[in-house]
Amino acid sequence: MSMRIVVSLLAVLILAAYINLTDAGQAKVYRVEVIHQGGPYRAVVDGLREGLRQLGYEEGKHFAMEIRDAKGDLKAVETAARNLERDKIDLIYAVSTSVAMVIRGATADIPIVFCVGGDPVALGLVDSFAKPGGRLTGVHFLASDLTAKRLEILKDIVPKLRRAVTFYDPGNPVAREAAGLGREEAQRLRVDFVERHVGSVEELQAGLQALKPKEVDAFLLVADAMVFSQAQLIIDTERSKKLPTMFWEESSVVDGGLVSYGVSYHEAGRLSAKYVRRILTGTRPQDLPVETVRKIDLVFNLRTAREIGLTIPPNVLARADKVIK
Repeated sequence: MSMRIVVSLLAVLILAAYINLTDAGQAKVYRVEVIHQGGPYRAVVDGLREGLRQLGYEEGKHFAMEIRDAKGDLKAVETAARNLERDKIDLIYAVSTSVAMVIRGATADIPIVFCVGGDPVALGLVDSFAKPGGRLTGVHFLASDLTAKRLEILKDIVPKLRRAVTFYDPGNPVAREAAGLGREEAQRLRVDFVERHVGSVEELQAGLQALKPKEVDAFLLVADAMVFSQAQLIIDTERSKKLPTMFWEESSVVDGGLVSYGVSYHEAGRLSAKYVRRILTGTRPQDLPVETVRKIDLVFNLRTAREIGLTIPPNVLARADKVIK
């Protein structure tokens, strides 16, 4: 090999190394938009951040995350999603079924990782759990499926339960399904299931305030993201009315609710991180099977029980996974 060829090869190698070093120094910071309905859903976002840190992904270095709290307003979600499509965001993380459905309809190209309580196959978000088939994938957790069990536990806590109230948007398919399951279980338990339809946060606020003393014996939250986004309002209102409250998730009990039966939102968010990271680094959503979170926890808040004058039966309390004293 002539000296001229050797020199030319060395020059090519040096140039390639320089280009690689330059690219490494200017590595892309991915843009991730997180959209949720507010309230307890913040626990999902905290879990996502922790999961990404555990995977070695640093915020500000590897990705920039913007958090959008829609405050229970799906029209705001739709507007935001359309703007994000124009802004060429790298990925949207959608928290709750209703948010994921709106974002899917408002966008055409952006990959979407979801964290949802509704069945993503039945609702058309993916083709199947094993083969999502499109630009959406993520984590599924049990929500509406646990409605009957939640009402049963509520009856165990309050043996004299006669009337349980729930608020939900009848336009939400997941909420309709959950309400139907609650209705069936109420018939079995011989409890009146009082259903109040609300289409907005304002209607929910008015409905909660309108509840009269002794009109109902307990509050059961069904799977409605808009209603759940107002968990603290529900907690404060029902504590003032001395009503036991059944929620889906532990953070609501930490904040003053009486009892919850469901998955950890923080854990669901943490598990979502691997989807976000893999899609940002080139894996197609359609190649990532949807994962279901199945660990269910029963959590009681004894401080709240004392405040509303309720004694939880010892045999029921013994079943708890966690007790806040």
